[in-house]
Amino acid sequence: MSKRTSSKHKIDRRLSVNLWGRPKSPFNKRDYPPGQHGQRRRKVSDFGTQLRAKQKLRGYYGNINERQFRRIYAEAVQAKGDTSEHLIGLLERRLDIIVYRMLFVPTVFAARQLINHGHVMVNGKRVNIPSYRAKEGDEVEIRQKSKQHPIVLESVQTPERDVPDYIETDFEKLKGTFVRIPMLTDVPYPVQMEPNLVIEYYSR
Repeated sequence: MSKRTSSKHKIDRRLSVNLWGRPKSPFNKRDYPPGQHGQRRRKVSDFGTQLRAKQKLRGYYGNINERQFRRIYAEAVQAKGDTSEHLIGLLERRLDIIVYRMLFVPTVFAARQLINHGHVMVNGKRVNIPSYRAKEGDEVEIRQKSKQHPIVLESVQTPERDVPDYIETDFEKLKGTFVRIPMLTDVPYPVQMEPNLVIEYYSR
């Protein structure tokens, strides 16, 4: 299991974006990198641009470490068709992301914790692996004993996002369906993602 030891909000300022589009992001008040020299503007090389694109995409999906992320990239490369689309499709099939998309939690990090603690079921069976890869048509549900969980109730009652059309959510029953694997244009990223640059970064 990988853990983000530093504050998850620091990545917003380090990458100079409000990565998850949250109103509480410190980037909203200080739109420059942290540190003594954070306000200096530097010219970014092609490699730096590719690296930042990789850091944004990997950071957006929470606790994916470099080894896991590279493995997902390798799987996307082996599939026929557009590697960028396959990469996004594989990332969006993760159970923690699906729970996040269904608005059962406010953040990807909360989704990971909820799953780790056994509060989530897939097709009627409890799953405690955040990286579990869902298939089209899979039903994801909050366990009956966990439906009064404070984080879940608060997130459902005060949603900060919309549910994308490749996912269906029943807020009364706290369950939903992963309808289909999305294309890049279907995914509601708050900031522009450039998976093509991520592919370039790894294929150097």
